[in-house]
Amino acid sequence: MRPDRLIDAFRPAEGPPPTTLLPFMRWALRGAFPALILAAVFSALAGGMEAGTAYILGRVIDTATTSGAENFLTPANLGLLLGAVGFFLVLRPILFGLSSASNSIVVAPNVDAMVLARLHRWTLGQSVVFFDNDFAGRIAQKQMQAARAMTDVTVEMINVVAFALASLAGAVALMAGINWRLAVGFLLWLCLYFALIRYFLPRIRVRAANRAAARAMVTGQIVDTITNIKTVKLFAHDDHEDRAALGAMRSFRGRVLEFGYMASAFRVILNALAGTLPVLLVGGALWLWTQGLSTIGDAVAAGTIAMRVAQMTGWVSFSLMTIYANVGEIEDGMRTLARPVRLEDEPRAGQLSVPNGRVTFDNVGFAYGREKGGVQGIRLDIAPGEKLGIVGASGAGKSTLVGLLLRLYDPEQGRILIDGQDIRDVTQISLRRQIGMVTQETAMFNRSARDNILYGNPDAGEADLHAAASKAEAHEFIGDLVDHTGREGYEARLGERGVKLSGGQRQRIALARAILKDAPILVLDEATSALDSEVEAAIQGALERVMQGKTVLAVAHRLSTISHMDRIVVLDRGQIAEIGTHDELLAADGLYARYWARQSGGFLGAQDAAE
Repeated sequence: MRPDRLIDAFRPAEGPPPTTLLPFMRWALRGAFPALILAAVFSALAGGMEAGTAYILGRVIDTATTSGAENFLTPANLGLLLGAVGFFLVLRPILFGLSSASNSIVVAPNVDAMVLARLHRWTLGQSVVFFDNDFAGRIAQKQMQAARAMTDVTVEMINVVAFALASLAGAVALMAGINWRLAVGFLLWLCLYFALIRYFLPRIRVRAANRAAARAMVTGQIVDTITNIKTVKLFAHDDHEDRAALGAMRSFRGRVLEFGYMASAFRVILNALAGTLPVLLVGGALWLWTQGLSTIGDAVAAGTIAMRVAQMTGWVSFSLMTIYANVGEIEDGMRTLARPVRLEDEPRAGQLSVPNGRVTFDNVGFAYGREKGGVQGIRLDIAPGEKLGIVGASGAGKSTLVGLLLRLYDPEQGRILIDGQDIRDVTQISLRRQIGMVTQETAMFNRSARDNILYGNPDAGEADLHAAASKAEAHEFIGDLVDHTGREGYEARLGERGVKLSGGQRQRIALARAILKDAPILVLDEATSALDSEVEAAIQGALERVMQGKTVLAVAHRLSTISHMDRIVVLDRGQIAEIGTHDELLAADGLYARYWARQSGGFLGAQDAAE
């Protein structure tokens, strides 16, 4: 097996991510541990070479001093000399090469991809409430931050901690071999070293988490401004957004300075401590030599290992600081991403089957966990193939009804049935695959026109793609599209959220997508309210074609768009106030008739919302 495949970078996670640090890290790395252990073994073996280097150097020096210059290069010393050459030219390079390769080929590329894939997959399953309550840029930043930090912690633990611990263990063994007094002195120094680490690193970890949170807030603020840049320009609020961004940046700078002061103090104190080690070990070895308790080679070995450990102290302290800083960032990302805000499928949820398309709201109530708002007592039976209009003032519960049908929320009372199946008993994916939707604010990806339409059915062929665009009256204008890189027609990019298109063009792309999806149930949520009357009339025929043979729920403020529906439901304060055909509701001279009389061009305005 190729070494880069020792870790399955895209293996799905088992279960939800825990919300405490060590279980979360085990969840993120599960499946990679055999390869990580192998990499740690290579790193430890390479670390052990440090003591081996000092030991061999000491033996060569002792042999040279005892043999004298005239007898040093003799057959008696050949084994030692060949062993030293083999150690430095073969064994040591191989072990260091294996250690480096295991980190750069096996661990780093795969761990980063694996953790990011698991976090992203988990985040995609979160409820829309999770995304409504946060910045899109901040969520993306947390995913990238947590994956990078987990990778850095893993690599540093292997590359530094395993290496350093093996080096220190080898150094203690070497000192004990020279004289127990040197070993005791070295162990006392290590105790002081680890005490300082234990004091500083938890504080660095907290400051790193604060720094990460502040950084994510800067990203969220900037992305929020850029995403709404047209609104910023239209309201001439460049200064306002600049102040908001600068406020987030000042907070971030403060957190960075707090981290920097602590990190600097940590490194200065540990480096000062590192300077004492050569004095302690070399001085001790020389004193023992003067007492006849060690050889000059022992002094050289002690000096070599002391200098190496002293040099390594700075590297290890910096790496440990990096590890703890990244642990803080992992915790920060974990607090945002691992928190479950989701609607889960039932354990035995099946696939939704829609042979007819009957939709039933059975005494449905939902108030977003509050005492007021939402909808209450909704009893509604929509026959297969029926076209149902839903109207009401702002806040009457129209969008709530649609969200409940799509199971973006679960009813707090009652149930929703599709062809007799409770939508809570089927998978959310199978439910939403059976419902097509066109909304007021049409969702467009910054991808090609082709990709945006094929989102309705990625497996559709070219002929189906063009047929759907033609039915939606989009084929002609798509042929004239040219993006900033010169891509034309169906290959032209539409810009973020489709900003390069007019409102009518975006709606036609959305209609083409819905046609291609060909779901038996269709929801039109204010599908034409953002368009002027001329554009609306131009795509009305496309809407009629989309609705053919489907059960339709059409939410509208503009009553002219739903006056021809089979029935119209009038919602008021979350309840059904009236229901009937257009003519029946006008004859009843109730709420619908009042809306109709007040409209100019058929738009239900803010005046009605206030009543």
